[in-house]
This record gives sequence, structure tokens and C-alpha cells, in this order.
Amino acid sequence: MTTAGATRRRRPRILVTGAAGQLGSELSAALGPLGDVVAFDRSGLDLAHPDGIVAVLREVAPALVVNAAAYTAVDRAEAEPEAAYAVNARAPGILAAETKRAGAMMIHFSTDYVFDGASREPRDESAPTGPLNVYGASKLEGERAVQAAGGVALVFRTSWVYAATGRNFLTTIERLATERDELRVVDDQHGTPNWSRELARAIATLVARGLPWLAERRGLYHLSAQGATTWYGFARAILGDAARVRIVPIASADYPTPARRPAWSILDTRRFKATFGFELAPWTEALRECLRDRTAVQPSS
Repeated sequence: MTTAGATRRRRPRILVTGAAGQLGSELSAALGPLGDVVAFDRSGLDLAHPDGIVAVLREVAPALVVNAAAYTAVDRAEAEPEAAYAVNARAPGILAAETKRAGAMMIHFSTDYVFDGASREPRDESAPTGPLNVYGASKLEGERAVQAAGGVALVFRTSWVYAATGRNFLTTIERLATERDELRVVDDQHGTPNWSRELARAIATLVARGLPWLAERRGLYHLSAQGATTWYGFARAILGDAARVRIVPIASADYPTPARRPAWSILDTRRFKATFGFELAPWTEALRECLRDRTAVQPSS
């Protein structure tokens, strides 16, 4: 066998779920140089159907499964708890069980919404959980299902994910700023915005060190940019000081939603840094880069 042929055979097969989403699309691109990526959107792998999950994983036989798919409609989940739990709780457990059966590895993403937001201190991985809504509760059950499967898995909690395109807070604020003279934005919910491309780069950095190396560091980690803000502060940073629209800070009570949100959900990332030797840049730096670079892959709705 030639050297080139041997190199191709050593490349791991990587299955990415949620490939049409803002995180999944970036992961598919970032992991491409590191392995043979097989990326599925919902049409190819619907996590609401357990039999389909098993069939796809056994056919693809990946060395690494990266689960970026999720039911993320936080408010709609209050009225559709079964749909949220099917994708966010049961499916990760099936993925984890299948990866264990195949002797593979899994990377799974969770959320800051597993916390109740009662503490103003950044929450580390050992902090008590207490989700306030169906979305957070279903994601917490998904974390536990992955860990209970007993395979080689890394779970990364992150928060306030956005991208330069698609449907998210950044693009919504930019659109509304062209349609209205005034934006009223909640200023009493605190967290950390995370650019999907920056998260994908971090995962690619870890995978590049080798799956055996990564397997030795299995467990639960908080993966988030540094610093914190509110939705109002995030909106101000997106539009900049020259924004023609007036941005008004309001309380959560002034903008009632079906799902309650935690008032403080800032993640403590010291364990990630101690284990892997680096941390993400401040959220403001990532946002500036994102706004400069409008070439991100367009997720489907």
C-alpha cells in the first residue's frame, strides 16, 4: 500500500448530526480535514425515530459521532414536550449506546439552560442543575442518558449559540433593526454568546490530537467564550454605537414568553482549560470576527 493509501485508511470516519444547523454545518466543515465526514441533516437522520438512528449508525460505522442536532425551539417545547424529549433526551441515549456497541466515541452538546439561574456566580460542571423549562429539562436528561450508556463520550455544555446566517439572535436583531425604529430587548438575563464557528474550531482542535488522546479525557465540560453580557448588551454589540435604531433595555417580565429563562447562566470553563490547555476568546472578539466574515454556511430553516 502506498503512503497516501495508508494515510487515507487511518482517517477516522466521523458522523455529524444536525448538519443543516448553525453548529452542525460549522462542525462538518471544521472536521473535514481530520477525517471522512458523513454529515446528516434531519432528512437523512431524524433523531425522533429510534430505529432510523440505529440503522444509520450501523451502516456508517463511524469511529466518532458528533451530535449537534437538537430540538432548540425553547418556547415551542413547552407545548411539544414529547417532541423535545424524543430528540434531546432519548436520541442521545440511543446514539451513545450504539457508539459503545461499536467501540466508537461520541461528542454531545448540551446547554446552559440545565441551570436555574439562581446563582450569580459562574456555574461549573459540579453545580446543581435545575432547569426552568422543557428544553433545559430534556437536554439535561440527554446528558444523563449519554453518560449512563457507559461508553467513551464527551459532553460539552455551551450557551447562546449564534451564527452569521440562519435563524438566531444575531440575524434577528439585524433584521429587526432595518424594520423598526425601536427595539426592546431583555436586560436581566445574563449569559455568554458563542459563535458556532468558534465552537467548531475548538472541537476540531481536540479531534486533531487523536481519538485515543481524547478518549482518555472523556467526561462533562463547559465550553464557552469568556465574559458575559445580557441580551440587551448582545444586541448593542451586534448593532454598534452607530445603530440608527433605538435599543431599549427591558425586564423579562415586560417580555413574557411560554418558557422561563434563567436569569444567570454563565458557565465556568476552568475545567476545560485545565484539561485541554486552551480556552475560547472573549465573546466580544468572536462577535467582531463573525461580523467581519459573512461567509458562514447558510443553515436551512
